[in-house]
Amino acid sequence: MPSAIWSGTIGFGLVSVPVKLVTAVRSKDVRFHQLEEGTGSRVRQRRVSEATGEEVPYEKIVKGYELSPGQYVVVDPEELEAMAPKASRAIEIEDFVELSDIDPLYFENPYYLVPDKSAGKPYQLLVDAMTELQKVAIGHIVLRSKAHLVAIRPLDGALCVETMRYADEVVPVESLDGLPEGEVEPSERELTMARQLIEALSGPFDPEKYHDDYREQVLGLIEKKAAGEEIVSEPVAEEPAKVVDLMAALEASLERAGKGGRAKAPAKKAPAKKAATRKVSAKKVTAKKAAPKKSTRTRRSA
Repeated sequence: MPSAIWSGTIGFGLVSVPVKLVTAVRSKDVRFHQLEEGTGSRVRQRRVSEATGEEVPYEKIVKGYELSPGQYVVVDPEELEAMAPKASRAIEIEDFVELSDIDPLYFENPYYLVPDKSAGKPYQLLVDAMTELQKVAIGHIVLRSKAHLVAIRPLDGALCVETMRYADEVVPVESLDGLPEGEVEPSERELTMARQLIEALSGPFDPEKYHDDYREQVLGLIEKKAAGEEIVSEPVAEEPAKVVDLMAALEASLERAGKGGRAKAPAKKAPAKKAATRKVSAKKVTAKKAAPKKSTRTRRSA
């Protein structure tokens, strides 16, 4: 089980449930280090003054808020600490709402809440009651000296916590330029065909069906290079842009989906940028070799 990053209580009314917060997801991004070509040595970032070109020691660096280009207001750490939210070991539930009332735009990062020792019964009580009523709890938590709005919901017998964005952090749709106006309203026939296509392509959500193909290809490339293979890429020819006839595209899509049946996933086209590889005589990779890793498909959290 992941290690706890916070421990405290959930409070609703006079009931308190001791809990621990653990991460619910883990990033699988492929991360690279910067190396010097030829030596394979790590390249380090330095904090350099624009005025002198000299490196600035950490203790000489202050925080500045930019009012306009080149003009800053310096804020002392003590001033920020005085306004920082007080560390709290409680999540006070303020409201219970419907999950359908919360747009996914407001969700940020997911966590799990697990009960502390001897807190299984009140924890299960909260899970069961929220599941039966299909409610989501809204409250606040202080993590790493920052207050977060959170939504707590039951998920497969556990409590899932999502940190949330505040209302003024979400860009309103009304502020967007370029959205279609009334003069481009689709015809009834186009709308009917679009509905039919959506129905034909509809089905239950299966997270195991989807994979990060790019990440798997990158890991495969790294594995081959670590084994001493030289990778040769073929030049890529750009495809001309296609002019799409909306009605023709709808008709062709419906025909592919089948009459009234569940759509079959279209055959994958070869990506425009596909590297052809060939094995040649092994030679050392310039950068320091890492131990070969076996590329495996990983599960994604729902």
